Amino acid sequence: MKPEQISYVFIESHSDLDRIAGELKREAVIGVDLEADSMFHYHEKVCLLQISTPSQNILIDPLALEDLSALAQVFSDPGIRKVFHGADYDIRSLHRDFGIEVNPLFDTQIAATFLGIRESGLANLLKTRFGVTVEKKYQKKDWSERPLSQPMLDYAARDSLYLLPLASMLEDELKSKGRLFCVEEECKRLSKVRVNQTDGNHFFLKFKGAGKLDPRSLTVLETILQFRDDMARKQNRPPFKVFGNAQVNKMAKEKPRGLSELRKRECLSPRQIKGFGSALSKRINTVLNLPENELLAYPKKTGRRVGAKVSKRVTALKKWRERRAGEMSLDPALVCTNTQIQFLATIHPKTQKELEKITEIKNWQREFFGREICSILNPQ
Repeated sequence: MKPEQISYVFIESHSDLDRIAGELKREAVIGVDLEADSMFHYHEKVCLLQISTPSQNILIDPLALEDLSALAQVFSDPGIRKVFHGADYDIRSLHRDFGIEVNPLFDTQIAATFLGIRESGLANLLKTRFGVTVEKKYQKKDWSERPLSQPMLDYAARDSLYLLPLASMLEDELKSKGRLFCVEEECKRLSKVRVNQTDGNHFFLKFKGAGKLDPRSLTVLETILQFRDDMARKQNRPPFKVFGNAQVNKMAKEKPRGLSELRKRECLSPRQIKGFGSALSKRINTVLNLPENELLAYPKKTGRRVGAKVSKRVTALKKWRERRAGEMSLDPALVCTNTQIQFLATIHPKTQKELEKITEIKNWQREFFGREICSILNPQ
């Protein structure tokens, strides 16, 4: 099907939603995607929901409907497989905005990863599998605007259109390699993710490089991040649109004391300095005058020192992982992460039965590699 020939139904009334929900309940599999406005608003929300079946494409407008409870049963029905691509954000957003739970899930990005496909983005898969080029410019559009333009609607419909044939293709390849059960376990785990509640936590915990800062700089960083978040809330903008992380990092390290230093060090643009430079400088100055005992400290890991025997087991497991990943054409981290290797080397299971007690190891890893792992850890 050529892109210009795509047809779809646009749902913006509850009567039409109820009708579509009834039709979807008779399907065995549906492809799902969504568009949100995280690039444009502080409180992001789902702005469009795209669903494709073998016979039709459906665009649902949550901003016109608000209540999507008619779809909840469809998404939770174990008899209807839901195909997403890179579902983490989508699963969290559907639950956050509408209380929708997805079961069962089939994620084509996870499927591609288990087939050893390194470029597992949807655009690359559509290009290589179907010769379809995705217009990336629409990914950065404001999907909360109404009315949506015709090209945006066409793009949205196309995003879910190919999910079903792609899933079928990847599933066949996974079956031939005996890896389908691995993907199903990963998808089941992914279907349970939820939006993290970060209230009460320090902003710096999610800021790259914060752990390398001294206490004074770290406290300045936290103050700047709190200020940016306050501004973003008031302006209903994403924090990065108030000022970027590079600017935050520069100010945390250079600690400008006033407007003149903000200008001299080029920490902010003239427009930013005019808008909120004075208020930000006051907050930074407050931190610079704090006594040492009131400064923040980055939480340090309190892991035990690793002995020589554990280190030897870690090295052996990493060598095994690299070799095994090469044989299977997989990313080594998919075979076994560094964290998992550390657990295995420290706990040192002697048998596969003991390995089953290590919850950090997934069922598919035990089935695929359990015997090998025990052999590596317990050489004869």
